[in-house]
Amino acid sequence: MTTIAVVRKNGVAAIAADTLTKWGTGKESAKYIANNDKIVRAGNSWIAGAGSATFKLIMRDYFAQRGALRRFDTTINIFKTWQAFHAVLKEKYFLLATTDKDDSLESSRFDVLLANPHGIFGVGAHRTVQEYSKFYAIGSGTDLALGAMYAIYNDPKRSAEDVARFSVEAAAEFDDSTGLPVVSHAVTLKKT
Repeated sequence: MTTIAVVRKNGVAAIAADTLTKWGTGKESAKYIANNDKIVRAGNSWIAGAGSATFKLIMRDYFAQRGALRRFDTTINIFKTWQAFHAVLKEKYFLLATTDKDDSLESSRFDVLLANPHGIFGVGAHRTVQEYSKFYAIGSGTDLALGAMYAIYNDPKRSAEDVARFSVEAAAEFDDSTGLPVVSHAVTLKKT
């Protein structure tokens, strides 16, 4: 699994992710895996997903292509981008988009967080898009990361990137599916 966090604070948006890959009970740490960075750049956005490790490669490939829809400035544009991406996931990347009998919509089978000059956002497996005002986390260490961010967010000495990194480090301390080192990125928010 993974732990990913996004933070918005003092005019900055930040994202942080751990670097551990798990296959069943096996762990592949950054010590052994060279391409361990889970955060993908798409234009001026940083995106990281919780789900199969293959999704980071798919996102890198898809969002690097000419003509790929990549509008991440509003929740509706992110939704439209993810709808187009979902169609390509099925057609080009062979997504098994099976659904649970209780699902109303087909699943993309992974969740993402993103940070960019427009804010911090999340996209759920059913393409629900949320914009966050302070912080959020996804993955196996979610509860630990959220608790850590809640505890230190208002510390004036902590930047957005510090808070995001600290939350993933806290998750790595107690969650056996989250591992160090942490990779992070920060961007200045556009003035509104």
